[in-house]
Parts: sequence; structure tokens; C-alpha cells
Amino acid sequence: MERHGPREILITGASSGIGAALARAYAAEGVTLHLGGRDRDRLEAVAADCRARGSRAVTRCQDVAEARGMAAWITEACAGGALDLVIANAGISGEAKAASGTPDGRPGEAHALAGKILAVNVAGVVNTVYPALEAMLKMPAPATGRRGQIAIMSSLAGFRGMPTAPAYCASKAALRSLGEGLRPAMARHGIGVSVICPGFVESPMTEGNPFPMPFLMPADRAAAIIKRGLARNRARIAFPLRLAAAAWLFGILPPAWTDPLVRRAPGRPH
Repeated sequence: MERHGPREILITGASSGIGAALARAYAAEGVTLHLGGRDRDRLEAVAADCRARGSRAVTRCQDVAEARGMAAWITEACAGGALDLVIANAGISGEAKAASGTPDGRPGEAHALAGKILAVNVAGVVNTVYPALEAMLKMPAPATGRRGQIAIMSSLAGFRGMPTAPAYCASKAALRSLGEGLRPAMARHGIGVSVICPGFVESPMTEGNPFPMPFLMPADRAAAIIKRGLARNRARIAFPLRLAAAAWLFGILPPAWTDPLVRRAPGRPH
């Protein structure tokens, strides 16, 4: 990457929430943004904002769960030069009531929902990260020794499984482990890998939550924290600090201590 920051950036899930806020945060003269999402109108609106800030913005309506489509998109994005930064942000969540199954207690709805969450959140990130890594590894290392950077969007929900969103928590835990494992493996090749673990952020994913969301923050503030952490190549970007500390503590305490508490927990971050 260049000393003054990434110039070729790819962001999945860029049509709303943190993804859209990150696109706007990175938009500037000389920056090319490759923005992916499933809602064409919202994606184009974000791209228009980015172009107004001087950047070149190229959009693609792409389901991250489609491996071939993702590989083709990343190949196309690299046609004009190496990607400096890839942010695997796309993800979905499920309603808390759906986690308990159908009204008569059968797990059918929960089964289908869990499969969809894992397909988008985990397989979607795999479909983004690995083609990007392959493309970065093919590029000769510049004088700086840095070929590029990967950012994986996990969540504070990945530190401890919650009864209201078990599949969502599992998906974010998997992403945290994936990123933390890739980081030392890729460091020797000049590729940085960072895991992002937000708390509650204002977005379409959280706006319908029928429970209190402590330390809820605007998406643009979250994007600023993430951008600063990525510039410093931090291994883990977890925020807000108090909620991150609580999530970490819940993750290391014995389940026998935490189970009575999480049974009463209202929901999941991010």
C-alpha cells in the first residue's frame, strides 16, 4: 500500500450501514472504490456520494454467497491494478424470535435461517477474502514490502454465543478466528489482516431491534474508528471499549457462571 493510504479499495455490503459509511470515509481524490451490495438503488446512492467527494466509484450488485461471481468481481477489480484494501463487510442477522424456531416449537424456521446466516456471513467472507489474497500474492511486493490489507467484519457478538442469535454469534466467532489465523500467515507475505469487532451501530440491521442497545453509535463514527485502526494495521479493532471489555470477559468466564446472565440478554451487537 502507498504511504498515504489505500488507493484501490473493495468493500462488500457497501449499500448501507458500516459498509456505506466506510465507502464515504475513504472517498477522496485519487481513490477508486469498488462497491458491492444487493440493493442497486442504495448502492448507487452511496457511489454518488463518493463520486461527489472526488473518488472513482464502481458498483456491482453481487451476492457474496456466490463464489464464482465474487471471484469474477475481484478479478475485474484488479484489472486496473492491485487492490490495496479489501473490506469483507457484508453480513446478515436474524430476528431474535426466529432463533427459537416455529411457533409450535419445531426448529424448521431456525434451521433455514441459521443456514442462510452462515452462508452469507461465513462463506461470503471466504468468497471475498481468498480470491483477494490470491490476487495480492500474485503482485510483486513494492518497496514498502506491503502488498495489501484485508479487513474482516466480525462483531462483539462473536465472543460468546447468545441464545437469541446463536447462528449469528457463531458466524462472527468463525470470522474472528479466521482473521486472527490468517494475520500471522499473511504477514510474511506483506499482507495485513485485521479483524473488526463492532458493538451496536446504527444501521438497517439494528434499527428494528426491540431491545436496548448500550453504547449505540452512528455508522460514520464507527467507520472513523475502523479507518484509524486499519491505518495502524491493528490486529483487532473492537469498540466501544467498555462493551468490548464486557464481551471479552463473558467469553473467558466459565459457562456455568455466564449462562444465567445470557438467558436474560436481549440481543446481539452489530
